[in-house]
Amino acid sequence: MAEPGGAAAPAQLRHVEEVMGTVFSFDVRGGEPRAVKAALEEAVAGLHAVDEVFSTYREHSQISRLARGEATIEECDAEVAEVLELCAEAERSSDGWFSATYQGRFDPTGLVKGWATERAALRLVEAGAVGVSVNGGGDVQLCGVPGPDRPWRVGVADPLRPGGLAAVVTAAGADRLAVATSGTAERGAHIVDPRTGKSAVTDLVSVTVVAPRLTWADCWATAAFAMGSREGLAWLESLEDTEALLITAGDEVRCTGGLARRLG
Repeated sequence: MAEPGGAAAPAQLRHVEEVMGTVFSFDVRGGEPRAVKAALEEAVAGLHAVDEVFSTYREHSQISRLARGEATIEECDAEVAEVLELCAEAERSSDGWFSATYQGRFDPTGLVKGWATERAALRLVEAGAVGVSVNGGGDVQLCGVPGPDRPWRVGVADPLRPGGLAAVVTAAGADRLAVATSGTAERGAHIVDPRTGKSAVTDLVSVTVVAPRLTWADCWATAAFAMGSREGLAWLESLEDTEALLITAGDEVRCTGGLARRLG
C-alpha cells in the first residue's frame, strides 16, 4: 500500500479487546512486526491485569480489599500506589472537582481507564511502532503518525445529534495527543458532584478535552463537566497544553482560545 506521492505506508496492525467493561481498539503502524505484535499482546494483558487489580465490581480485587480495609497500600501492587498518587494530584489540580472518593470509599475509576489506555499506547511506542492509536471506550491516546504527512484525526460525537460530529481533532504537529469526552449522552447522569455526592447538575451535556496525556485529559473532562460551563471553561483555559470543547444543553458551543489549531 502506498501513500499519495509514492511514500510507502507503514504496516498496520489492528486489534479489538473487550475489557474493563468497555471496548478497546488498537490501531498500530510501523515497527518490526514481531516486536510490535508481542508488545500488543503485552498491552492487552496489561489491561486485563489492571481490571483484576482496580475493578470496584470484583469483590476480591486489590482496590476492593483496600477500600474495605482488608489490605494496605504496601500489600498491593506498585501500580495501586502510583494511581493513588495520580488521583491525589488530580484532586489538588482541580480544587477537589475531580475526586477518587465515592460514598466514602476510595474509587479511582475516573482515572484508571485513561491511565491504562495511555500506558498501553506507550508500551507499543517503546516496542518501535511509529504510529499508535488506542481508543478506550471513546477516549483516545495518539502517538506518532499513521503515515507520511498524515496525522491522526479523531471525531468528537455531537451529544445532541446522534450519529453527527461536533468537531474533528487533528494531532498534526504533536508527537502525543489525547482526546477525552465526559457527558451524559452515552451513559446518562453518571458524573458525580464531589460536593454533594450526587449526580452533577450543570448546564453541560459534554466536555471534550485535548491534551498530551489521556490520564489528565480524562480527569479534566470529568472535573470540568461537574463545574459547569462558565467555571469549567475558565479553569480549562488556565491549564497548560490543554484545549477543550464544551457543549451546553441549550446547544451552545464554547471552547478554549487555542482549540482552533487542533481542529481539522
